[in-house]
Amino acid sequence: MKDISFVAIGALGGDFQGSVLNMVLNAGLMVQFVLLLLLLFSVISWAIILMKYRVFRQVQKENDAFLDAYMKGAKLSEIFPESKKYSNSPIAEIFRSGYTELVKVTKVIKESPAGKEQEGADRFSLEMSRIDNVERALNRARDSESTKLESTLGFLATTGSASPFIGLFGTVWGIMNTFKDIGARGSATLAVVAPGISEALIATAAGLAAAIPAVIFYNYYLNRIKNMTQEMDNFSSELLNIIERYYVIK
Repeated sequence: MKDISFVAIGALGGDFQGSVLNMVLNAGLMVQFVLLLLLLFSVISWAIILMKYRVFRQVQKENDAFLDAYMKGAKLSEIFPESKKYSNSPIAEIFRSGYTELVKVTKVIKESPAGKEQEGADRFSLEMSRIDNVERALNRARDSESTKLESTLGFLATTGSASPFIGLFGTVWGIMNTFKDIGARGSATLAVVAPGISEALIATAAGLAAAIPAVIFYNYYLNRIKNMTQEMDNFSSELLNIIERYYVIK
């Protein structure tokens, strides 16, 4: 009995090599193409993950630094030059957009003959139109900064959703070839079935290996963007309140 088992193991070992590299090299062309495609997805995904990590860390650092300078500033005109130091801060960019629009519309109102002559309700209407212009500028800047933060995250979402199915396609294709080999040999022993099945299952494993990190970091970064967008909304509202309080009807 012992001799028979050693013979069976030896026969199995002759056809089935446990090395993952050997299984990949011995896989069919379609399975190899699927594995190459998944490797490409994985490499690009990790490049995006690492790049976004650096971007978000820099953004958060500059946001905190700008908000600290903003809280210490006495006038918006004094804060504006300081905000130019924080080129990677979405909040600083929102401030620059809002302040620039405020300066423009204020200049237009002061230089306009209609603006000089209007009083009472008409004057107030002009001032409120100035607020509306500033609010639109703040909203545009916020949307633009949110779009920048979300850039390339779509690839992570695509990788997370598509990679398992691409890997499954490679697995199904490999199993089809395995059954074809079984038919050609006329036998379905473990030594015949195991190599083809293992090669096919590598495609599923590769698909999951590409998809899992992509899904995890996509959700993580999406949550960070949500928090940053809320910070931008809060800052925009606070800036509008300050403008209404100190810059309207002056």
